[in-house]
Amino acid sequence: MSTSITRDGIRPEFWKKTPLEDLGKLEWEALCDGCGKCCLNKLEDDDGTVELTRVACRLLDTESCLCTQYPIRHQFVPECIVLTPKTLEDNMYWLPKTCAYRLVFEGKDLEPWHPLISGDPSTVHQAGVSMAGKAVPEIEVHEDDWEDHIIEEPT
Repeated sequence: MSTSITRDGIRPEFWKKTPLEDLGKLEWEALCDGCGKCCLNKLEDDDGTVELTRVACRLLDTESCLCTQYPIRHQFVPECIVLTPKTLEDNMYWLPKTCAYRLVFEGKDLEPWHPLISGDPSTVHQAGVSMAGKAVPEIEVHEDDWEDHIIEEPT
């Protein structure tokens, strides 16, 4: 079994062979499929049920599904959760069902449209799984109206 590192610093099929806590920063970041669902505002009921809305964080580019200020996002959104191997289990309840971090944590394989499988970052959008063109920026929706924007998770 080869553990060679490719020119982009990522080992082939690392998610199958390496525990999450042993991943390097590049591999950890590469697990993100770019769907944008984790950047959607969620509503949580008193019983702990989490509802997904199509209301996106103000930093999410709703076409590319990427954070426009990712390296410095906490300067703008202090409550943005930093997902790490140590925080993953505590945040599992709100992660999308198709999230690679969740899938790998649960011992499952990545979806065929995941860029690490397909080799193409646009396949998440082509598969209709991302929020590209489906989300609305939070600056356009008053927080009291988020409930009107509850959606089923695109899968």
